[in-house]
Amino acid sequence: MSDQLIRFVRDYFGTDEFIPLHAPVFPGREKEYVADTIESTFVSSVGTYVDRFEEHMASYTSSPKAVATVNGTAALHISLKLAGVEAGDLVITQPLTFVATCNAIAYCNAEPVFIDVDGETLGLSARALEGWLEENAKLDTEGLCRTRADNRVIRACVPMHTFGHPADLDGLLSVTHRWNISLVEDAAESLGSFYKGKHTGTFGALGTLSFNGNKIITTGGGGMILAGEALASRAKHLTTTAKKPHTYEYIHDELGYNYRLPNLNAALGCAQLEQLETFIGSKRALAKAYDEHFSGTSLALVKEPAGCRSNYWLNAVICQDKAHRDELLHKTNRQGVMTRPVWALMNHLTMYQSCRKGDLTNAEWLEARVVNLPSSVVPLNPNIT
Repeated sequence: MSDQLIRFVRDYFGTDEFIPLHAPVFPGREKEYVADTIESTFVSSVGTYVDRFEEHMASYTSSPKAVATVNGTAALHISLKLAGVEAGDLVITQPLTFVATCNAIAYCNAEPVFIDVDGETLGLSARALEGWLEENAKLDTEGLCRTRADNRVIRACVPMHTFGHPADLDGLLSVTHRWNISLVEDAAESLGSFYKGKHTGTFGALGTLSFNGNKIITTGGGGMILAGEALASRAKHLTTTAKKPHTYEYIHDELGYNYRLPNLNAALGCAQLEQLETFIGSKRALAKAYDEHFSGTSLALVKEPAGCRSNYWLNAVICQDKAHRDELLHKTNRQGVMTRPVWALMNHLTMYQSCRKGDLTNAEWLEARVVNLPSSVVPLNPNIT
C-alpha cells in the first residue's frame, strides 16, 4: 500500500523530488504588496495593510470584527484573558491538538482539563464533555461552574477544529451554555471551513486563526482574533501594549502585550486572502483524489462532517493499527514523501501529564493510527471535478 501511495502522490504533485507536508505558495500579488509596504516605510504594526487585512478577514468570516496578532498563540492567549480566564482557573480542551492550545492556557496561569474527541470530527466531543461535567462539576450560587472535588472554577472551553474539520459546535454550545462556560474556538487550522453555513471561529465568545507558514494562507507568522465590537476593541488595546491614544504622550493604562501583526506580514496576508477560495478548491480536489485512491483499501481518509465545508488543511488517513501507521511513516519519509503522525496527546507531555482528564479512548485510538499526508496547494487537476 505504501508504494502505491508514494506513486500516487508523486503523480499528483508531478515531481520525483522531495514532497513536503504543506508548503506555502505565492502565485498572486504577494511581492507587489510587500514591496509597497517597504516603499511606504510602514513595516511595523501600523499601516494600511494591517487595517485592510483585518477588514477583509472580518468580511470573509462574517465576524463583526477581526484583530490581527503576531501569531495564533498570541491570539488565543488574549482571547482567553478576554474570556475571563484567571490564574488558578481550569480550561477544558482536547488532548488531540497542537501544543499551542495548551500553552496559551498555561500563559494565563490556568490549567487544561483534557476531554475526549469525537471519532468523526477529531474535535472535542460534546457528549464526553457533558458526561465529565455531570460527574465532576457543579454550578455555585453565583452561577459559576466549579469542580466538586476542590471548588476550582471551570472558566472556559477551547475546542480545536482539527485539520480544518469543524467540531460539533451545536453540541458544544449547548453544553457550555448550560454550564455557564465561555466557548473560545481554536480555529487556527480552519480558515475557510464552515459549520452549517457559518464560519468556524464565529460561534463562541471569541475565535482565533493562525497564518503560520504551514497554514492554508500565510503571513509568515501571524494570527487573528474574531470577536464582537466590544471584545475586539479590548483585544486591540491589549495587543498594542495597552497604550492609550494620544498625540505624543506614552500612557499605558494596564498590563499590555506587544502582540500586533506587522504591516509587512499583513501585506503578504492580503495577497494570500485574495486567493483563499482557489486554494480551498485545490485542497478539496486533492482530498477527493485521496479518497478515491483509498477506496477498497485498509486506509480511510478523514472526511468533512455532515453539513460542513472543510478546508482540508491537512489530509489525514487512518491506518489499521500502530504497526501499519509506523510502516507507512517509515516508507514514505524514506522515499522523500513527507508524512507525519498526529501530535502526541497533550496529557502525554511532561508539562501537562498531571492535568485532569476524562476517559480518552478515542484520542488514544487516533493517536496510534492517524497519518497526515502531503497537502500543499497544487494547480487544479482538470481531470478531477
